[in-house]
Formats: sequence, structure tokens, C-alpha cells
Amino acid sequence: MQEKKKQTGKKKQVQQTGLPFSGRNYIWMGAGLAVILLGYISLAQGPVNSFWSLTLAPVLLVIGYCVLMPIGILLRNKTAG
Repeated sequence: MQEKKKQTGKKKQVQQTGLPFSGRNYIWMGAGLAVILLGYISLAQGPVNSFWSLTLAPVLLVIGYCVLMPIGILLRNKTAG
């Protein structure tokens, strides 16, 4: 009895030779870095209980660290498949 070998349908993995991030990723990460810097600058403004250091700075830092930077890291190129 002869056994027929079935093709398993495995695709060859193509290794990328370029950088893992595209220009769009760097734009998001740059925006995140700018918002983080603005957060630290506003944290240093005025007295301790001012609007700048008590309200605006934490909001900017959370947006920079928890929203913009992860978007910049996790965003994938549509053509990469």
C-alpha cells in the first residue's frame, strides 16, 4: 500500500530586512514624547496646588504614556499582512 503525502499548506516565513517600525510609528511615538515633555513642563509650573501641576500635567502624562506611546509601538503597516 502506498500512502499519499498531503501537503500541509505551511507557508514560508519571509524575514523582513528593514526596520520594524514605519514612519507612521515614529510620528506617533514622537507625538507621545512631545506630550510627555509637555506634561513634565506643566508639572513644574506654578505652585503645587495649581491647575497646571495638579490637573493638566497628570492628564498629559497619562495620555502620553498610556495612549500615544503604545499606539506608536503596536501600530502595524497595512501592507505587511
